[in-house]
Amino acid sequence: MEANSELSFEEAMERLEQIVSKLENGDVPLEAAIELFQEGMKLSQLCGGKLEQIERKIEVLIETEQGFETKPFAPANEDKGE
Repeated sequence: MEANSELSFEEAMERLEQIVSKLENGDVPLEAAIELFQEGMKLSQLCGGKLEQIERKIEVLIETEQGFETKPFAPANEDKGE
């Protein structure tokens, strides 16, 4: 499905949730289940790619003696203090 690349992250996640729900119900014919699974895998890859792009964009500016430098964003669970 080529149009998947046009979906926003939220739209792709919503569609992925619909697919998972249909597959979990178990009343989908085998061929339809395979097609849904393939679409779900593409959506999963799309969401993963979008998350990677966002992570690369998020940077924290820190002031140093030499000026400013960029530092990759550290997720909250890795940056816990006491």
